[in-house]
Amino acid sequence: VSTELSQGCARGCDLCSEFNGCLRCSPKLFILLERNDIRQIGICLPSCPLGYFGLRNTDMNKCIKCKIENCESCFSRNFCTKCKEGLYLHKGRCYITCPEGYSAANGTMECSSPAQCEMSEWGPWGPCSKKRKLCGFKKGNEERTRRVLQAPSGDVSLCPPTTEVRRCTVQKNQCPEGKRKKKEEQGKQDNANGNRNRKDTKDAKSGTKKRKGRQRGAAAAATAASPAQ
Repeated sequence: VSTELSQGCARGCDLCSEFNGCLRCSPKLFILLERNDIRQIGICLPSCPLGYFGLRNTDMNKCIKCKIENCESCFSRNFCTKCKEGLYLHKGRCYITCPEGYSAANGTMECSSPAQCEMSEWGPWGPCSKKRKLCGFKKGNEERTRRVLQAPSGDVSLCPPTTEVRRCTVQKNQCPEGKRKKKEEQGKQDNANGNRNRKDTKDAKSGTKKRKGRQRGAAAAATAASPAQ
């Protein structure tokens, strides 16, 4: 059983034990509890290390571990002040990239407020297209744009994006070229049918004339062969 000691403790520690290290630090110092297998060892520090924030109270000052993912140092349990290398800080949280409408300010890893930039209203969405074509597909993209009216220090790179793209779907339709070709082919077919019909009509009329001519010739021959009365 570990016994509490007030003598022989490490510097800055007012009360300690052999098993758990420091149990109470001197005023103005922070106690940090480190896990060592099944034991929790207390040490006294003038300020809390990275990944912790200092919580002061009348009983004893403590170092509390940051609970924010990828946070290197924090102001409170849920508000980060510095993210791990390569990550951006925004409103106490860490991100791979700044949220939409924000960008890193002045070469830092902290996302700036969009209020620093004055943007125009979004323009209308453009036509749905795919690979610069406006027809002959079902799903494509449409785009709209806006302008930077005013940027901090004239640096437009700090402002939100000026282009926005979204997916779109078009009704099933044929390209004008395809329709024109189809009409041309239909016209050629109609002309061919018309020519064929006219030829058939002409041949039919010609056959009728030939039959009438033969009938008149036969009638004349029969009249000539009849005996006179």
